[in-house]
Amino acid sequence: MKAPLWWGEKFRDGGKMLNRIILIGRLTKEPELRYTQNGVAVAKFTLAVDRRQSKDREKETDFIDIVVWQKAAENCANYLGKGRMVAVEGRLQIRSYEDSQGIRRKAAEVIADNVRFLPRSKDGGTASGNTAYGSENSGTGYGSEISFNEDDIPF
Repeated sequence: MKAPLWWGEKFRDGGKMLNRIILIGRLTKEPELRYTQNGVAVAKFTLAVDRRQSKDREKETDFIDIVVWQKAAENCANYLGKGRMVAVEGRLQIRSYEDSQGIRRKAAEVIADNVRFLPRSKDGGTASGNTAYGSENSGTGYGSEISFNEDDIPF
């Protein structure tokens, strides 16, 4: 089987890798806003994302930890709440830590580059939600907004 053209030659020899995640889900509770010792804002929240199952099984939900930095963190803390639907774009990060019993643990979280606040209505209105862009996008063009119906999303 031939690799797709967009992979490029470097994908075949392992020269390039990709770590991008796009999630759409609902917040399980209010974002938690803190500041580092240097005064940088960091917000954490958990996103509930449904996973499609076969027709005879109930859907399952994944609970994914999201971390947002800088101005986007403050925007999320100020304007998002429990149950609010958002789209998150970022990268997966796996970190290790030692728990209180000295056992080595791992945690998976998404470091968000972009958080889009999706509409509150369930009538399938246009996606005119606000956006809390990450630090990468500060002062740059943000692209164009798209409209979608939740029933059109394949998951």
